[in-house]
This record gives sequence, C-alpha cells and structure tokens, in this order.
Amino acid sequence: MKVMKPHKKWINNYIPIITLLIFLISVVSASHDLVSDGINDLGSSYIRLPSFKSLLSSESCEPSYGFLPCTTTVLGNAFLIVVYGYLMYTAATFLSNGSELLLEILGPGIIGGLFLPILGALPDAMLILVSGLSGTPETAQDQVSVGMGLLAGSTVMLLTVIWGTCVLIGKCDLENSIAIDETNTKGFDLTGSGVSVDIWTSYAARIMALSVLPFLVVQLPQALNSSSGRHLAVLIALILSLAMLISYCVFQPWIQKRRLYYVKHKRVMTGFLKHLKKKALGRLCDHEGNPNREIITKIFHALDHDESGYLSRGELGAFVVGMNFEGMSMGKDDIVEKVMKEFDTGNQDGKLDLEEFIQGISNEEAGEEIENIKATTIKAILFLVLGTIIAGVFADPLVDAVDNFSDATSIPSFFISFIALPLATNSSEAVSALIFASRKNRRSASLTFSELYGAVTMNNVLCLSVFLALVYGRGLVWDFSSEVLVILLVCVIIGGIGSFRTAFPIWTSFVAFLLYPASLALVYVLDYVFGWS
Repeated sequence: MKVMKPHKKWINNYIPIITLLIFLISVVSASHDLVSDGINDLGSSYIRLPSFKSLLSSESCEPSYGFLPCTTTVLGNAFLIVVYGYLMYTAATFLSNGSELLLEILGPGIIGGLFLPILGALPDAMLILVSGLSGTPETAQDQVSVGMGLLAGSTVMLLTVIWGTCVLIGKCDLENSIAIDETNTKGFDLTGSGVSVDIWTSYAARIMALSVLPFLVVQLPQALNSSSGRHLAVLIALILSLAMLISYCVFQPWIQKRRLYYVKHKRVMTGFLKHLKKKALGRLCDHEGNPNREIITKIFHALDHDESGYLSRGELGAFVVGMNFEGMSMGKDDIVEKVMKEFDTGNQDGKLDLEEFIQGISNEEAGEEIENIKATTIKAILFLVLGTIIAGVFADPLVDAVDNFSDATSIPSFFISFIALPLATNSSEAVSALIFASRKNRRSASLTFSELYGAVTMNNVLCLSVFLALVYGRGLVWDFSSEVLVILLVCVIIGGIGSFRTAFPIWTSFVAFLLYPASLALVYVLDYVFGWS
C-alpha cells in the first residue's frame, strides 16, 4: 500500500503554524516600536480610549527570554494573547494526537494509564506552573490568579458550554429515557428529545464529582474563618490530590480501556473512509460535506459481490483485508463489527443497504489509519516532543501577555484567563467531542461525555496538584474562595445530573449554558461586592 511521505503531510498541515512563527519572529525586529525606551512617548500620536488606561503606553516591559516581543498596550497584548494562544492550541493538538497514538500501542496499564492522561493535561499544567514561578513571591502571588483562572475556566467551559452543546448536537428522540439512535423527529422538545448514555458514563461522572475533595480540604480553614493551619491544609490537599491522580490513572483500568476504545473507534472509522477514498474515482463528499451519491453508489455495487443489494459482514471483511491495519491490535472481525455497528442504524439487521452506507459515510470524519507500529511510534513521539516544547516555550509569554493586558485594561487577570485561555488549551478536545456527539447514537454519546468527565477529573487532580505545589513550595497565600466555590458548584450540579441520570433531555443543556455566565457573575459579586478576595 502506497503511503504519503510524512514530511509532505507535515508541510501541508502545518504551514499556518510555520507562517505564524515566522511572523512572530519578524515582529521582534520591530520590537523597539512596541517597547518604549522611556524617552520617546509612543502614545502622543494615537487617540486613547477613555475606557482603558491607554491603547499605547510609554511604560516599558521586559521581553520574555530577552527577545520575544512584548508591549504594554491594550491592542498589542490582545494580539500577543491570540498568537501565543494559538501556539498553545497547537501544542494541545500535538499532545492529544500523540497520546492517542501511543495509547493504541501501549494500551491501558502503568505507562498508558498514568503517563498518557498526564500528557493530555500538560498545556494547562504548564500554564499554571509558569504563572506561579515568575519572579519574587510577591510577583508570583499576583500572577498565580492567571493559573487559577485557567483551572476554573477549563472546568467550567467543559461542563457548561461544551457539555450543553454536545446534548444539542447529539439529540435524538427519547423513549422511556433511552435515545433512539439516528432518530430526531421531536425537534427541540425540552423533555422528549436529548441524549442517553450507559451506566459506565454515570460512574465517570461520579468520579469527577468526587475529584473536588482536595478543593474542600484546602478551603476548610477559610470556611471555618481560621488563620491557622492554612499552610498545612494546602499540604494535605496536595497529598490527597496526588493520591487521587495515581488512583484514577492506574487503579481504574476500565477508564483507560474506555478511552482506548474511544481512540480505536475513531481510528477504525477514519481508516475505513480513507481506504474507501483510495478505491473511489472521485471525492466521497463535496466541498460542503454532502455525500457524493454517484461515487458512493459505484463503490457500494463494487463491494456487493453477490448483487443482493446489501453488504454483508463477509463482503465488508473482504474489503477490510486490504486496509492493512498494522499496529491497531485488532482483528478483521473486530474492525468489521465496528463498521457494521456504526453504519447499520436502520433496522439493525446485520447488513447494510445503500442508504445506510451513504448515511454512514456522511456521518464520519476523514482521517488516517495507523500504518505500522514503528512508524506510529515515531510519529507519536514527534507529536509529543513538539507539543511539549511549544507548550513549555510559550506558556510563560502567554501568562505575561495576560498579565500585561490586565494591567493595561484594569480587567482582573482571572477573568481574562477564565475566558480566553481555555479556548487555547481545550479547543482540540472540545472539537473532537462535538464531532463524536454529532453521530447521534447512544454509544458515541457515552464515549463523548465520558471524555468530558475525564478531562475535568484530570483538571481537578493534576492541575490542582501543580497549583497546590506552587502555593506550598513558594509560600503563597491560598485566597481563592470564590473561584473554588464556582468549581464546586459546577462539578456538583453537572456531576449530579450525570451521576443519577442516563438520559439528558434538552432542558439539561440550558441548565449547563446558564452556569457559565452565572459562574463569572458569582466570582465578580463575591470578590468585588462582598470582598472575599
């Protein structure tokens, strides 16, 4: 089987990233125009907006690493947040792709269970880490609110905006609290339309709800209005969160097996479509994503060897043999079974008619299959190394840009990081969840919501562990009562819905959506009206 050379794929896929880096470097050559020398007032020739301190400031700033561009202006820092945020999004995508490839090879276990989930949360952890390592403890105390904003923002965004959108995108008709796959005749019926999941997804929701225990421990002295024991509470919460992290990753193999199934399912279906494309004389779908019925019909009749008008498991098996799925650790029968389950959504008679075949192809997302273990391992390592390097290099400049933007606009850095940073570090995960939810069946919905709960659990145990280690190691003050309350409320409400229900009608999505603005409003009221911070 002919394979496209890897370097050609990289050039085609990552030209925008390379262009962005070149542009960023080119900005450095003009950085003396961005950074005032304290003598020439750059702001004199610009109109300043009265709602901000200024769009351009004569104050100087310190470039990250001594050469990356920096500015004290509103527009300049907004631009840098977008640029660095996109680079962090790229890092998160690399890490996600690399960890999925390695998970297929390594499988669940000590390495696959512990190491790979940590990599998925690495961009968030890296941003939190650098926010608390900057300069003196006083500077770190000021910047660490960026890390808390990211921690709270990621959790809230995943459980509100993304969770609710998955319900709307994946909605089907509900009958006796069970979604009827691929059936959507009730429209936006608040109680009669929605998604349903299996009991294992409910278990994942319960684990997520329990993962907030370290927040309760660290918050206990403040809840009791006690000034003593706060440092000890941070240490106890840190130990508890690390113990929960290890327990979650290593001693809950069904979680990783479910994730492995999720990854393999995506790979099988995208590989199947890619193999179909090689047999086709044209595109399977047009530029608008609609199925090319003429081409797909020709493929269908070519596969239908007995001309029965249906594709049997045997006929699919004969076609799958040519896919050469080395490194997938799956037999031909397993692959055929997954394809059949995904495509046979009509009468589920164990064979595919033309319409089911066309609909199945239109529901899937094109991708690439694993060619062999060696090539996959090399590709996975390259993804992980690149993702780690990008996250490590640009986390600190992004935190600085957020902090400088906060200074220039007088907007608290917590709110900036709460809204902006999760878009960079969680977008890849969110898009994947939404695509999977759009398949409109119970199995896909179960995997989608399990992934969301798992991502939040990693935020609550891994990212919190990093945060608590900073607070304890640098002697910082834990003063995040309102932020902790928001995380607790969202996790408990959505976790409660997910723990005791296997069906999510449309009305539950509106509950989730309302929690997002309510979270921001609650932090603002508690901190700036009641003075909690």
